[in-house]
Amino acid sequence: MSKLREALFAPASVAIVGQSNDAAKTAGRPLKFLQQMGYAGRIYPINPGRDSVLGQRAWPSLAALPEAPDHAYIVTPTDAAIDAVAECGKLGVKVATVLSDGFTEAGEKGDQRVARLREICAATGIRVVGPSSLGIVDLRTRAMLTANAAFDEKELPAGRIFAASHSGSMIGSLLSRGKARGIGFAGLVSVGNEVDLSLGEICESTLDDPGIDGYMLFLETMRNAEALRRFAIAAYQRGKPIIAYKLGRSEAARELAVSHTGALAGEDDVADAFLADCGIARVTTLDGLIEGLPLLMRVPVRTSRRGTVGVITTTGGGATMVVDPLSVQGVAITQPSADTLARFATAGIDVKPARIVDVTLAGARYDVMKAALDILTTAPEYDLILPVIGSSARFHPELAVKPIVDCAGAAKPLAACLVPDAPAALAMLSEAGVPCFRTPEACADAVAAALRRRAPRAPSPSWPGSSRPSTSSMQSMRQDVDARHKAGHDETRGRMLDELDAGTLMERYGIPRVPAVVVDAGITHAPALPFPYPVVVKALSAEIAHKTEAGGVVLNVADGDALLKAIKQIRANVAQAMPNTSVPRVLVQPMIKGIGEALIGYRVDPAAGPLVMVAAGGILTEIYRDRALRLAPVDLATAKEMIAEVRGFAALAGFRGRPKGDLGALADAVVAMSRLAGEPSVSEAEINPVIVRTDGVVAVDALVKLV
Repeated sequence: MSKLREALFAPASVAIVGQSNDAAKTAGRPLKFLQQMGYAGRIYPINPGRDSVLGQRAWPSLAALPEAPDHAYIVTPTDAAIDAVAECGKLGVKVATVLSDGFTEAGEKGDQRVARLREICAATGIRVVGPSSLGIVDLRTRAMLTANAAFDEKELPAGRIFAASHSGSMIGSLLSRGKARGIGFAGLVSVGNEVDLSLGEICESTLDDPGIDGYMLFLETMRNAEALRRFAIAAYQRGKPIIAYKLGRSEAARELAVSHTGALAGEDDVADAFLADCGIARVTTLDGLIEGLPLLMRVPVRTSRRGTVGVITTTGGGATMVVDPLSVQGVAITQPSADTLARFATAGIDVKPARIVDVTLAGARYDVMKAALDILTTAPEYDLILPVIGSSARFHPELAVKPIVDCAGAAKPLAACLVPDAPAALAMLSEAGVPCFRTPEACADAVAAALRRRAPRAPSPSWPGSSRPSTSSMQSMRQDVDARHKAGHDETRGRMLDELDAGTLMERYGIPRVPAVVVDAGITHAPALPFPYPVVVKALSAEIAHKTEAGGVVLNVADGDALLKAIKQIRANVAQAMPNTSVPRVLVQPMIKGIGEALIGYRVDPAAGPLVMVAAGGILTEIYRDRALRLAPVDLATAKEMIAEVRGFAALAGFRGRPKGDLGALADAVVAMSRLAGEPSVSEAEINPVIVRTDGVVAVDALVKLV
């Protein structure tokens, strides 16, 4: 057992700093719960105003104790809590959990308190959980260091699931709701603000606990994402699945983004991609979170394709309520093959060729349901079998539910959804180890999350030098940009590259781009061009991120006279749209045709790190939001997987006899863009559009933002 895990969850001695004599108060609960649970370790309540609290000796201070406790739960007001942590650190206490708030959420004063706590941790080596932590619980060692009122129960079943939550109240909700479903926990932790110990670090400390089979996470933010990713990869390696519910549908990231990539990949989109790349199954319902982990423990991670589900039911309407949301989430509900239908016929079971195996009233008999399940759980076309049981589940579970129990050991994963309220049947299934669901919504949520789950990808920040520009070339480009701004440009815009430089960078990474010529915007005679008309003329300025919106693009320019008119028109348009922005130069390119457009984007998220995205391209890309997102860098197989997720690209794959686009070349470009993850100078980049041709792709426009 690691020293951190021991101090957190199996301390030989604990102190409660600020323990109240009133068990009804928040500060009175920790001692009451320890006494109630029968914690066998040494307990030191700290209350300088009393000789005893709740019938137990009270101590005036931590310094007065006969030993330094392993773990201190600090339930005092904010400023006193900081002093208590400092004293704990001085005395050699290994871990302190802090209940009080007033830190990261309290503005400048709170930031000062956070800094002070971190100084104490750095100076003394103490580890801190919280602040704003409602505590830590281990139901096996009975270390109940919590102030959460939901733990005021005398019979709390221990299980093999570990739950971690940013929200303090949620550990109580998970405990009580889990108990009602026959789901027990090994331990639970409210991590609070993660000023020191993060959720990932705490979970990581428990990975080698043989009494923990899987993890349940309730997430509010993506703080300390790297620790969470490290934990998730290690959990996968140990065969311990993770299920998560994450709050937040923020628009803030879209509003602040420079590129379409930022607008298409808001905070929640990033969280979704991050969790998926970590191998964490994300659900969208609380019931799915609570009931879903037993299913994850039985469904292997898919490596080549999404799994297929076989649905058998005694209630067509009830089954449809599950199938509909599953289908919306892209889960394949497959009808029995001809061989499987023949096996049904041989068994005397009348089954029609349909996506739902509906055995109706006949299925409410043990022999029929058992025989049907035996056939389905050995049918090669299915990866998971889902019985949906109707009215008989409530009053006659021995008819249609008992056969599911008796198939619990089948080679194929098995889950069940009960349409009526049937607590006795749910208990039967849970006891037999069959994942079971009370609602169609939770069932579909958990099944889809389980089948979407993929193996985590270890971060690979470095790539071979031949795959990306040299550091010296990047430095040279950066110096060129700085020189231009010193020559008179707005210094606050110095981090943007103009399209010419951005395209040069993309080309150095191996992404082909359309030929281009820079033309002075003050010319009076059209220059000779190295390519034929018609051409496109664009404003060339690092200050214009989206040229179309500023009127900075003119298409299908037919000849030299039209070129001069286009330049004049662009300067007028930009002057009206952006009065403080000048257009000293324009970029001229040949008009390029293809069979479709794509967008490839890259950005560094402050929490999740480098991300790469591919989307259906063009000026309406933000409206359609048809895209795929991954942590960067990606390999070729992952890039092809991303392209397959974008619905609009189906039209580029020879749809209805149309020419086939070179999606392999598009995948190569996605891989190349993702390699920006090895270039710390770039914070955001985008090519929109990438023209997809039958024999390759070519970048038409590029945007790059430097750090």
